[in-house]
Amino acid sequence: MMKSTLGAGKRSSLRLVAGASLLVLAALPLGGCQTMSSDSLLTGSTGTISLKQTADAAKRWEADPSNAKLAFQYIGLLKSMGQTDKALSVLAEVSKRNPQNQSLMTIYGKELAAGGRGEEAIGVLRQVADSGKADWKIHSALGMAYDQQGQFADARASYQAALTAKPGDASVLNNLGMSYALEGNLPEAEQTLRQAAAQTRGAGAARLRQNLALVVGLQGRFDEAKAIISKDLSANEVEANMAYLKTMLAQPDPWQQLKQPAKSG
Repeated sequence: MMKSTLGAGKRSSLRLVAGASLLVLAALPLGGCQTMSSDSLLTGSTGTISLKQTADAAKRWEADPSNAKLAFQYIGLLKSMGQTDKALSVLAEVSKRNPQNQSLMTIYGKELAAGGRGEEAIGVLRQVADSGKADWKIHSALGMAYDQQGQFADARASYQAALTAKPGDASVLNNLGMSYALEGNLPEAEQTLRQAAAQTRGAGAARLRQNLALVVGLQGRFDEAKAIISKDLSANEVEANMAYLKTMLAQPDPWQQLKQPAKSG
């Protein structure tokens, strides 16, 4: 069974797609949140971060621990310094203090799942989903957490709930398609990904095409997969990805590689 997710920005090759988890699929635009912008707040700056900056941010947040804006400033600095466990603990605390903030709870659930804590992620997201006030982003994030735990029927029910709230959304269709792929239903995965790719433009379309190429290639249609990825990758990247895909399929259990948790970065 398999799962691919093209994820974050620089992961442009099928090799990286194959090793990423479905969680990273959420890098496709989820739409703006009213109070904060989703995963980007957890990424942190690529510049030099001083200990004093981080300590000052910690003091500001600790003086007002319910303040999500201050929390995310601190979290961004922590993550830039590689202190992901501490960042997650800050996120846990501010989430506990703001249980009605759906954007915040969605981010927390996704971060838990990204850290391999799928059961906890389901608990957080399920609580919001069961409140009757959940938006489509909550349902989609819950679906990804279920997929991580191998609970595919629950995952697809969550994606369908998300699509009911936001019909035809490409990011949800992408996740749904890769959920089918993870379970091994490649024809259904392909059909769903084609539907998503047909209505997406820009960087999101490129990521979707790479997911589609992976699913096509895993069905042995290498020429077609190569043609799909050639739209977005250099000749060298295309050849490297095709070689990797063929090597992967030659192994006894190629699906297992596609089920590995995502690594941030």
